[in-house]
Amino acid sequence: MRETSGRLLALLGLLQTPRTWSAADLTARLGVGERTVRKDVERLRALDYPIDTLRGPAGGYRLGDHGKLPPLLLDDEEAVAVAVGLQAVTAVRGVEEARARALAKLEHVLPSRLRRRVRALHDSTSTGPANTGTNVADPPVDPGLLTELAVAVRDGVGIRFAYRDAEHIDAEPYRLVSWQQRWYVVARERRSREWRSYRADWMRIKVPGGPRFTPDPLPGGDYTAFVLREVAFTGWSVHTRIEVDAPAEQVLARINPTVGVVETVDEHRSVLVTGGDSLEIVAVWIGMLGLDFHVTEPPELVEHVRALAVRYAGALPSRRAGRPSGG
Repeated sequence: MRETSGRLLALLGLLQTPRTWSAADLTARLGVGERTVRKDVERLRALDYPIDTLRGPAGGYRLGDHGKLPPLLLDDEEAVAVAVGLQAVTAVRGVEEARARALAKLEHVLPSRLRRRVRALHDSTSTGPANTGTNVADPPVDPGLLTELAVAVRDGVGIRFAYRDAEHIDAEPYRLVSWQQRWYVVARERRSREWRSYRADWMRIKVPGGPRFTPDPLPGGDYTAFVLREVAFTGWSVHTRIEVDAPAEQVLARINPTVGVVETVDEHRSVLVTGGDSLEIVAVWIGMLGLDFHVTEPPELVEHVRALAVRYAGALPSRRAGRPSGG
C-alpha cells in the first residue's frame, strides 16, 4: 500500500482527468478500500482542493472548478505526449515563442526524472515544415484572435470585423475549423442569415463585438465539411472552373474531396470548381487528374498553363536526336 502523501498525489492525478470517478474505480486504481478513498477525499478537501461528490448510480467524485488549483501531475506517457504536441507546433508560424514558454513551464513543474526525459526528447528531435503542399508561406497564427473567436463561439456572442474588401461584417460565430495550417470560423451573417466561412488571418476584429444570440446550428452539423465546400468556391486566392472531358464520377474518383467540387455537364463532360493559394498549386492539382481538360479562366491561369506547356515540351528529347545513326 502506498504512503498517505503518495496516495493523495495519485488520487489528485486521477481526479485531474475530466471525468467522474466512482469509488470502485478509485479503489481499483489506488489499491485501497473505499473507506480509505473517502478519507483521502476529505483530506484533500481540508487542503481546499475542490472535489465534488455526485450522487446516484452514475455518481462518484470529480474535480470542481473552485478552490485551490491542484499541482500539474503527469505520468510518463502524458508528459511525453504533451512534449510531442509542443514539438509538433514548431513549424506553425505565430506561436513559436508561446510554444517555447509552455515547454519551459512544463519542464519546471515536472519531477527531475521526467524533466530529463522531456528535455532529451526536445533536444533530440527536429521538425520538418508542416505544409509542403503549397509554394505559399503559411499565414502566422494569432493565438489572441483564435482565443477571442473561441470565446465568442462558446458564449454565443456576435462578432464584428473587417474582411478583405468588406469594411464591416456582423456575424454569429458557431465553430472554429483548422485545415491545412489555416484557421476558419463558421458564422451566420446577421442580416442575410446566410452561412459563411471566414479565414481567421483575413479578419480584423472590431471592438465592441455584437450582441448575444440564441444558437441555431448549421443543418447537419458538419462544420468541417461546410468549410471545405466554401473554400472550394470562395476561400482560395485563385479560383477557377476547369472543364474536364470525363463524367463527374470519374473526376471524383481521382481527386481529394477537399480540392474542389465537381459539377455534371453531361454524360461525357464535367466541371471541376477548384482553387488554391497560387497559380502553381492549381496547375499541379489539375495536372494530376490524368484527364483532358480545358482552362478558360482566370486569364492568369491560362497564361501559366500555356507557359508550362512550352516548358514541358522543351524538356522532351528531340525525336531526331533519339534516332540511331544509319550506315
